Amino acid sequence: MSSEVIVRVATVDDAELLHRFSIDLATYEDEPDAVTSTPQTLARDGFGKNPQFAAFIAERGGKPMGFALYTFNYSVWTAARGIFIEDIWVVPEARRGGVARALMVALAQECKARGYRRIDLNVLDWNPARGFYERIGFKWIRSWAPYRLSGEALEALAQG
Repeated sequence: MSSEVIVRVATVDDAELLHRFSIDLATYEDEPDAVTSTPQTLARDGFGKNPQFAAFIAERGGKPMGFALYTFNYSVWTAARGIFIEDIWVVPEARRGGVARALMVALAQECKARGYRRIDLNVLDWNPARGFYERIGFKWIRSWAPYRLSGEALEALAQG
């Protein structure tokens, strides 16, 4: 088995894998019931007429080792799009083996090739991957605190 990490663009045939990796990530983050997508919704939403996300799959020796699923954002300040990493996951047995770095290189290359200006992500405060992100150049924006409106609060606000 080759030790080289190969990163490729995800296809509709990867919808089941993306779903499984998403559940693995949610379980790691202690939210196994948070995933409400299905392989079918991922196939529709990522690979249909109007893709809502894109993804890369990292493989070693033909075996999937991780993925990065991303969407796009736009900065009025820079007048350019950027990539927002929604999910990134490396299987536990492949960690510290260059898989995450290979995924990040692919994301940076995608960003540069398309003229995008930045890559953003959110990471849980307890996640040891924070050190990795900082080592490869991500900056922790200490003065910003993420907020989210969803579920019943979103429904209530939508009611006016």
